[in-house]
Amino acid sequence: MSDFREQRWSLKGMTALVTGGTKGIGYAVVEELAAFGAIVHTCSRNETELTQRIQEWKSKGLQVSGSVCDLKIRAQREKLMETVSSQFDGKLNILINNAGTFIPKETTEFTEEDFSTVMTTNFESAYHLSQLAHPLLKSAGNGNIIFISSVAGVIAIPMCSIYASSKVAMNQLTKNLACEWAKDKIRVNTVAPWVIRTPLLDTKDSNFLEHANRMVLRTPMLRPGEPNEVSSVVAFLCLSCFNSGFVGALVVLWILEFLLKYIYT
Repeated sequence: MSDFREQRWSLKGMTALVTGGTKGIGYAVVEELAAFGAIVHTCSRNETELTQRIQEWKSKGLQVSGSVCDLKIRAQREKLMETVSSQFDGKLNILINNAGTFIPKETTEFTEEDFSTVMTTNFESAYHLSQLAHPLLKSAGNGNIIFISSVAGVIAIPMCSIYASSKVAMNQLTKNLACEWAKDKIRVNTVAPWVIRTPLLDTKDSNFLEHANRMVLRTPMLRPGEPNEVSSVVAFLCLSCFNSGFVGALVVLWILEFLLKYIYT
């Protein structure tokens, strides 16, 4: 029985790429997957931070490596996947498209640069990495892609029209890839958290913080979620017991009492 349980509830020997893994949800996901036995590679733009995190994980006995990568740059995404392919012998079991950015502004205040930064970081990079990862996931014979989306891609939230649009696009991409790549034994799902205590909330915009506080007050548990509460769901979707389970699913976390209502009211 113990062997059966270990096979179904373990990621031992699995390989994973987690983007943006040095802080927030990404950091929690790296630790969660590695704790379940996965061999994880992550990336960050900040070399100092990445080096510190890798040393920290190594001290915990976790198998984690990393690359410096700015996901807004196409050539660097290609180099990242070349590194992953070389390190994991051309096979990848898990791709977690986590990296993202957020600029809080009213719609009329967004610039062309804002639009490009958010859409490239949040959506284009995830789309491109999924394309690049496809042959590696297919070769593994048990591929798994998980996008980290947001409830902002499900309901209207103030001051984040571009961010929300990037997450809506991600949600739809999940459905398309799940249908297209099921034949290649690649499962594709999305986890959409509500307000989570991450560096993305470290903004000095008092108007947005006011809206954020209102959103927390409308959350049944009256607090933001924690990154490790998201990472546990991500790991659950990666487990072998779900090999023929969820496909094309949007898992909404910290669901609100007013989920289908307009938040401004």
